[in-house]
Amino acid sequence: MDIRSDQPTPARMYDYYLGGKDNFPVDREAAEKVKEVIGAEMTYDAAWENRLFLRRAVRWLAEAGIDQFIDIGAGLPTQGNVHEIAQQVIPDARVVYVDNDPIVLAHGRALLASNATTTVITADLRSPETILDHPELRALIDFSRPVAVLFIAVFHFVTDEENPARIISVFRDAMASGSYLALTHVTTDGPSPDQVDRIEQVYKSAASPAVFRSRQQIEGLFTGFELVDPGVVRTWQWHPGEDDIRTDWAFAGVATKTAG
Repeated sequence: MDIRSDQPTPARMYDYYLGGKDNFPVDREAAEKVKEVIGAEMTYDAAWENRLFLRRAVRWLAEAGIDQFIDIGAGLPTQGNVHEIAQQVIPDARVVYVDNDPIVLAHGRALLASNATTTVITADLRSPETILDHPELRALIDFSRPVAVLFIAVFHFVTDEENPARIISVFRDAMASGSYLALTHVTTDGPSPDQVDRIEQVYKSAASPAVFRSRQQIEGLFTGFELVDPGVVRTWQWHPGEDDIRTDWAFAGVATKTAG
């Protein structure tokens, strides 16, 4: 297992933002540069705002009857993971975590050793076919039934040349009617151009670059799906709860694949 400790990765930087310990000095150094741009408190708030959306969306999906989840770009384990939320509602819900950082596999396998309906695989969303064809995913996920595919804070690490729309279309074509897509993405509509530029510069040294997109571009990622209320909104505005953190750094949405 090639766990690179000489180059920051988005998963380990995100772990650091959330207060985790599964990161290396190189990750902390890069994350501190982001904090210099937007402030330590705002960095923490933006990370947790995203995490809280994930928990609300998974609970909403499970309560809607979805019992299969694929979490793409899952990152490192922390409290309130997808399987924990989903299995509170549906005890035998099936969850597959996917990340291209091998440290996620190592930590996830240890965490999930006793959970027969949840697994972690190493794969890259830029090659969606390798995810969909992975034998461990196929062992848990039945694509003849509705499934929720989660792209939480991941497509801003995919460049236009890597074609996010094509990636989503591959998953969409594999999903049964009644399936759902959930997505969050950092945006140019809110932060200053200088902040966006400086953060993109920080991530150029990481395993994946950061790409901020407009609300219109983010809405375009839902092509072929029908957005559920309230549509594409600020992350905290999607079915907000009492514990929500409010920033203007990202948009979020949940959409369903309808028949036809």
